[in-house]
Amino acid sequence: MTNVGRVGFAFTPASSAQAVQLIGRAEDAGVESVWMVMSALAIDTLTLYGAAAVRTDRIRLGTSIVPAFTRHPLAMATQAMALEELAPQRLRLGIGSAHARTMEDVYHLDFRYPLTRLREYLEILRPVLQTGEAHFHGEYYSADAKIAHPTGTPVLISALRAPAFELAGELTDGGISWLCPPDYLRRVAKPALARGAERADRLTPPLIAHVPVMVADDRALAYERARELLAYYAAAPFYARMFADAGHPLHGGAISDGLLDSLLVVGTPDTIEAALQERLDNGMDEIAVSLLPLADQHAEEGALLTLLAELSRR
Repeated sequence: MTNVGRVGFAFTPASSAQAVQLIGRAEDAGVESVWMVMSALAIDTLTLYGAAAVRTDRIRLGTSIVPAFTRHPLAMATQAMALEELAPQRLRLGIGSAHARTMEDVYHLDFRYPLTRLREYLEILRPVLQTGEAHFHGEYYSADAKIAHPTGTPVLISALRAPAFELAGELTDGGISWLCPPDYLRRVAKPALARGAERADRLTPPLIAHVPVMVADDRALAYERARELLAYYAAAPFYARMFADAGHPLHGGAISDGLLDSLLVVGTPDTIEAALQERLDNGMDEIAVSLLPLADQHAEEGALLTLLAELSRR
């Protein structure tokens, strides 16, 4: 089972140098973990973590996520092995299927059954990291591999709806949500994780719940900006289906105030800290907090890193 923390800082790198610098700022502030976000054509998270690993000492390095289908599971394992040598027991390897618009339109991969493909991927990746061996032959992936020194790196997957959370419970070290309302996570995600774990006769792995925040006094202005930043997700059918399952259908693609009330934490650092603590108290195993910038991104990042460090120390 994954070594569960309390809070981490999730971010999308603007550049390689900025990413490494930001991870250093997070460690200096006392933040216990970071989660780097990677789209299928973005700069590579695992490469950046190699640079960050040699410049930091304590902070845990989580991927949220690395798009799995862009590389063979054994290639992913060898990258994890390299990072484990540079930052022992600090890596948490979050992977996922990514989106049809890149997997099909850009990589031209078969994306008809992403969960089936992801299951096969896990049947190779997690065993080789945990036991040193993987022997699997499937429709999408096959491997016969042995490594001398398995790293034990935790492998997690991203999940939006119940079947993916069940897969996380069955075969992984945790599920990672993204833009899922807290009530949906308690009502749908956590029971699905438990069902998957029960089917495999194993302990239920943790849920890492993504929480977007905005450091702002003006809620109306914050919501206007949030709608701009979240428009990409609102246009994706799989997010629209999850929002509908959560009780917030997107009528005409519009993001309602009710959905933003559920998703976002908006306010001063003190009110944000209290709201994040409430989510931890109400059943979230761990939270990965991302900043939706409003005015001064560097200052807002600094305030957020400080309060995440305070939550970690409690």
